[in-house]
Amino acid sequence: MDTKITIAIDGFSSTGKSTLAKQLAAALGYVYVDSGAMYRAVALFAMQNGYIDQDFLDKETLIASLPFIHLQFKFNPDIGFAEMYLNETNVEQEIRTIQVSNFVSKVAEISEVRAKLVEQQQQMGKDKGVVMDGRDIATVVFPDAELKIFMTASAQTRAQRRFEELCQKGDVVSFEEVLKNVVERDYIDTHRADSPLAKANNAIEIDNSHLSREEQFEKVLALVSQLK
Repeated sequence: MDTKITIAIDGFSSTGKSTLAKQLAAALGYVYVDSGAMYRAVALFAMQNGYIDQDFLDKETLIASLPFIHLQFKFNPDIGFAEMYLNETNVEQEIRTIQVSNFVSKVAEISEVRAKLVEQQQQMGKDKGVVMDGRDIATVVFPDAELKIFMTASAQTRAQRRFEELCQKGDVVSFEEVLKNVVERDYIDTHRADSPLAKANNAIEIDNSHLSREEQFEKVLALVSQLK
């Protein structure tokens, strides 16, 4: 029997972390955890309850509400991966909008939010056999992960990918708006005081600006094979 390992994938927004993680989890029979979806769900909760807007963030009230935020992944056999549920409601579509993207990094800056979600993420991966992607998986959540990947690509490339993805979903958005969001999220993610986005010392960096999804998958799968 193959030894199960922990695969931690970090990187900038819209680098295809989730796509790669889903591919690996499916190929290996591992559990896939989209940590970004968890932060998006908290951001959606804050939006729904009026705790955050373009001009303000009621940080203290959001922190006080954390015990009432129940997050859960439920596997959907029709699509082949688990979807995000917020307080028993499927919010997989709602959390992927540009509106949530505009607020998620601000919510993720809050130390109390990060502490709550990191604890849950560590519990999800305690038995190994997990692929998790996010911003601080290799540095904070699973510093002892057997395989650490750090994904990057130019802001223009990532914005174009995100723009096309949103347009395919029917969202009305401009490329300039998406690019602005990508650049702003990069800055917040790399400059926040608590667990900023950074490449772990022993992580393998992959710039996928010019890699297809399949090329990227095969490259990382080969790295997994060397460890199993």
